[in-house]
Formats: sequence, C-alpha cells, structure tokens
Amino acid sequence: MKILEIQDIKDLLPHRYPFLLLDRVVDCVPGESLRAIKNVTVNEPYFEGHFPQKPLMPGVLIIEAMAQAAAILGELSGAETHDGVLYYLVGVDNARFRKPVGPGDQLLIEIRFITVRRNIWKFSGTTHVGDTLVASADFLTTVSEPGA
Repeated sequence: MKILEIQDIKDLLPHRYPFLLLDRVVDCVPGESLRAIKNVTVNEPYFEGHFPQKPLMPGVLIIEAMAQAAAILGELSGAETHDGVLYYLVGVDNARFRKPVGPGDQLLIEIRFITVRRNIWKFSGTTHVGDTLVASADFLTTVSEPGA
C-alpha cells in the first residue's frame, strides 16, 4: 500500500488541529495491521501546561493517536461505511505507559486488527520511540452515523 500523507489522513478522519494526531501512515495491510508516525514538536498546545518546566505528552493523547490509527486501519480494511460515518472509541483496555514522551520524539504507532463482532471492532496497539516501547493498549471502536 502507498504511504498516506497528511491530506490522505484528513480525507479519512474528521479530526483537525489540534486533535489530528497523526502525520503519516507508513505501512498498511488492510484487515491486519497499520504503522503510523506522529512527530512530537515543542509548539504543540498541551506542552504549555503539561508541564512547562518538563514538557511531557499526555498519555491520553498517545492513546488518542493510537485510536486514530485504528480508525484508519478499520476504514482501509473495508468497513461497510460511507462518507459521513465516524469511528467512535468505546473502550480502552490494558493501557500501559512505560516511558515519557516529549518534544523531538517521533512516535511509531503500530496497530493490529483483532476482530469485529456486531459492529464492535477490536484492535491492539503499541507505540515506540526508536526501539523503546512507550505505550500499549487494546481498543474497541464502533462505526456510526454522527448524532446516532
């Protein structure tokens, strides 16, 4: 599969700045796995308050970046969707944060598709900075019309 650049990602996800947390999809095997990149820069709005003297990316935003990658994998895996539907995060299990993430880090997010049952999609994800595992979690999502 070709690499997805930022405009391709924006075509698949409804998120926009400051909540679009992916910069590129570098690999995808539909129905199996996806690898995406998030470049962490010092000018991200959350660094001003988390924490000014030692800027750290909030763990919840690392989880959100993984969930966005899972939504792209679901969309590229042939979810029976059409324009206007959204992937909603309905569960996060086994979340672990192993190392802090800060400005200058590049997150490599790896998502694996596990199963889909009754419109509930299950994914597993890890995030690395270089060779170091910084976070992992399992995700449950559903696909729905906005406002449904």
